[in-house]
Amino acid sequence: MRLGVNIDHVATLREVRKAAYPDPVQAAFLAEEAGADQITVHLREDRRHIQERDLELLRQTVRTKLNLEMAATQEMLNVALEVKPDTVTLVPERREELTTEGGLDVVQRKESITSIVRLLHDADITVMLFIDPDLDQVRAAHKADASGIELHTGKYAEAHSGAQQAREIERLAESIQLAKKLGLGIAAGHGLHYQNVAPLLRFPELEELNIGHAIVARAVMTGMKDAVRDMVRALER
Repeated sequence: MRLGVNIDHVATLREVRKAAYPDPVQAAFLAEEAGADQITVHLREDRRHIQERDLELLRQTVRTKLNLEMAATQEMLNVALEVKPDTVTLVPERREELTTEGGLDVVQRKESITSIVRLLHDADITVMLFIDPDLDQVRAAHKADASGIELHTGKYAEAHSGAQQAREIERLAESIQLAKKLGLGIAAGHGLHYQNVAPLLRFPELEELNIGHAIVARAVMTGMKDAVRDMVRALER
């Protein structure tokens, strides 16, 4: 299972003071040195953390893969086509939200999303759709010709009981099986941390996890290398 490290919140710390540090580009380098398979960033429309300059420098320096999370808008499409990350993950976005609140509604936005997917594919960019573990959304992602899906694990991560967690695991399992049957690449992420990641490792079809806040939070205390190594070890176990 590949580990994508989301470094947005390194930039969040920087933007709080509008300083030159901490540098997300340096964080990406340390994450890769520690075993990350991918660097993930979300260029938001309000530029609350990652900036265009960060994205340009990351494109020049990331040695593994660069995954750009972005809204399905013309502005972000133009950025992606210019920077050409290895992967684009289309996500829903509201300026009022603290963090991404749910998955992309591909069913309702099939036409516009399909058009963006096609343009990104024409530029040789892999396209993932960030969706809730919902079978209709998985089917819609396949019909939109996406390369794969990233399943939103927020409800699983926020489950307050064993029964609730089990229900969310079952929803994830059903979506993973359908995505595999349809030939989609499969990733997952949102709200995952060192204590709740283990149950997801039972799914051999799940190819990648994108984890950010938990790693950056631990890095504040232990350093980025140790934080990423700890997560790599957790995945290996």
